[in-house]
Order: sequence, then C-alpha cells, then structure tokens
Amino acid sequence: MTKKKTATSDSMRRLSLLWGSHTEEGRSGLTIKAIVMAAMEIADAEGLDALSMRRVAQRLDVGTMSLYTHIPGKTELLDLMLDTAYGEAYQRVEEPSEQPGDWRDAMRFVAQRNWSLFLAHPWMLQTYTERPAFGPHLSLKYEAELRPLDGLGLSDVEMDAALTIILTHVEGCARAMIVHQRTQADSGISDAEWWLTQEPILASVMSSMHLPVSGRVGTAAGQEHQAITNPEYMLKFGLDRILAGLTELIRANTSAD
Repeated sequence: MTKKKTATSDSMRRLSLLWGSHTEEGRSGLTIKAIVMAAMEIADAEGLDALSMRRVAQRLDVGTMSLYTHIPGKTELLDLMLDTAYGEAYQRVEEPSEQPGDWRDAMRFVAQRNWSLFLAHPWMLQTYTERPAFGPHLSLKYEAELRPLDGLGLSDVEMDAALTIILTHVEGCARAMIVHQRTQADSGISDAEWWLTQEPILASVMSSMHLPVSGRVGTAAGQEHQAITNPEYMLKFGLDRILAGLTELIRANTSAD
C-alpha cells in the first residue's frame, strides 16, 4: 500500500472514531467517553509524558488490551482528548455571537475562552499540528468563532485568517503563561521576589555598557510587571492591536464597495 493510500485510510479511521458513538458500552463495560475522561485526568495532572494506554487502563482498573477494542492507539486517543476539550469552549454554537457589545467584544470573549481552555489543559499545547483531526467539537468551535466575523465586510479567506491570527496570539501567550507558572512553582519564589534580586545586580553589571534605550525600556517594563514579562498583559495588548487592525481592514473593505 502506498503512503498516500495509508494516510487516507488512517484519516478515515480517525474521523470515523471521532464522529462515532462514544457512549456505547463494549463487552468489558467500557465506553470511549470513560477512556477519554480518564486520559484527560492523567494529562491534566501530570502532563502528556505521563500518559500511556497502560496508565489509562490502570486508572480504569481494566486490562490494557481492553482499551484497544475501543481505541486503536495513543494517536487516536489524543484526537479524542483534543476534541473533547474543544467541546468545553462553548455551551452553544451561538454563544460568542450573543455576547454584549460588538464583534470586537465577541472576539475578546473567544480569546478569553481559548486562553482558559489552554490553562485548564496545558497538554493541548503539546499536540499542535497543522493537520488537526476535525471532530464534531472542533468543527462546532470553528463555526462558533467565525460567526461574529460574518457580515462585517471581510472575505471568507480574511475571516479565516483573522480568526487564525487571534487564536495563534492566544496560543503563544498561553504558552508563556504556563512556562511562567511552572518557573514560579519550580523556583519557589514569586516573580516580584525574583525581580527584586535581579534589578540591582543588572543595574550594576550593565552600568559600563551604553544601552540607553534597552535600559530604560527594560527597567520600565520590569517595574511595571515585576517580572521579565506579563503574559496576561501581552494577551490584552496584542489582542487590542489585532482588533484595531481588523477594524481598519473592515473600514477599507466597506468604503471600497
């Protein structure tokens, strides 16, 4: 079998699993939903490195082979975990569009929901791929997040790009926040405490170097954030700039009509 045919067959199997029933019990009494929830609990608590089919089986108190009658392997399990997590973003597909305010407020809501999702399930950031498995929850999430951008004057390609830019920005800031949180936990000291020890040392060792702009900016940012950076500030700052740029694009598109 050629690589192309194998890839097509694998994709069809993964999609069939994602869109099939997850609550039907097998002979062991297990369901796909129960397996996925157990896997997510492990990944949430310990990260993806701790996740294996054997660990999931132990958590469910069943034999490892019984899992394979429901899910072929870890790749498919991760597909199911991701799609399940995406299902937590919104209660209804209309939810982003129904937020008070205009489309910008709706997209801020979208950004915040994705931010919360990544912080609740940091392992999601380890499973990024350019070719995701489009399950039902990811498909509904995409629909929900596009709707506030519909009818504004953006082309379909621009709508997709606008949403992608927003979600990519959120993803980057979420990665920074997770590293930020882990660094604090591992070091045992807060950012403010760390910055208090670093600032005078840096001022001393860098005093002989002519760095007027970086010295001024770095000092101002450090004093403001009491840390090297503040991912929450970056999330808001970047999102405001993205929305301002999209506002200008919409204005240009509509005035050209």
